[in-house]
Amino acid sequence: MLTSMTGFGGKTAEVKPFGKITVELRSTNHKFLETVLHMPEGFMSLEDRIKKEIEAQVKRGRINCSINISGSQSQGVFINEKLVKNYLSSLRSIKKKYKVAGDVGLDALVNLPGVLSLAESAVPKERIWPELKKLLDGALSNFIAMRKKEGKALQIYLKKRASILTKELSAVKLIYKDVSSKKAALLKTSEEKSSFLKDSDISEEIERLGFHIKNFLHKISKPGSVGKELDFIAQEMQRETNTIGAKSCDSFLSAKVVHIKSQIEKIREQVQNVE
Repeated sequence: MLTSMTGFGGKTAEVKPFGKITVELRSTNHKFLETVLHMPEGFMSLEDRIKKEIEAQVKRGRINCSINISGSQSQGVFINEKLVKNYLSSLRSIKKKYKVAGDVGLDALVNLPGVLSLAESAVPKERIWPELKKLLDGALSNFIAMRKKEGKALQIYLKKRASILTKELSAVKLIYKDVSSKKAALLKTSEEKSSFLKDSDISEEIERLGFHIKNFLHKISKPGSVGKELDFIAQEMQRETNTIGAKSCDSFLSAKVVHIKSQIEKIREQVQNVE
């Protein structure tokens, strides 16, 4: 079963004394595995643990993990009195120097940068890990389930494209045998016939393309991270098809090759989404 590199999963719970904790995972396509964390200040000591949990279950993709903590009972308001004193001193100096009328009100003071902030209590962050891990496991479970669901849809799509390629390749074989023999029969000398048959011979390319299609079908039925292998096989299919097109000796055969190329391009576009 294929797994998509795109997905989303989340989990939320109330955890005392920290408050409401939400864990969300989102992923996009990436050549390798990259995990990016967005966490509240003061919780970065848990970064390595969180990454290990994610990377134990995900093999490819750019994973964005967001952890939000709100409504904590352990937060209070901190007033930076030293900064307030400095602000007042500077403002009074300006007022005196430029003879500005009026007084500095409380509303103006509390809105100045750094005057008010939320102060976290000294609850050890280690205490949050067991509960946070449960939420992370739940979010990961939802996240992986969504990636597998999308992967199943990708598998159906890719099997359909590969099935079309198989039929088109069979048609190419028949056209090639018919056209090459008819055109060779029109040539006068054995040297001309030999040269024509050699230059237009695509039998090896047809066999190799057939092998790549079968290998592709085999790989998309395998579990695990196969996206890179599928991309490589699709590149090989494209290469063989380009050679067949270059050797084509008939317009109908060329039209079939164009259709095969179109299917391979669709395959290559979608395998970029496979883990």
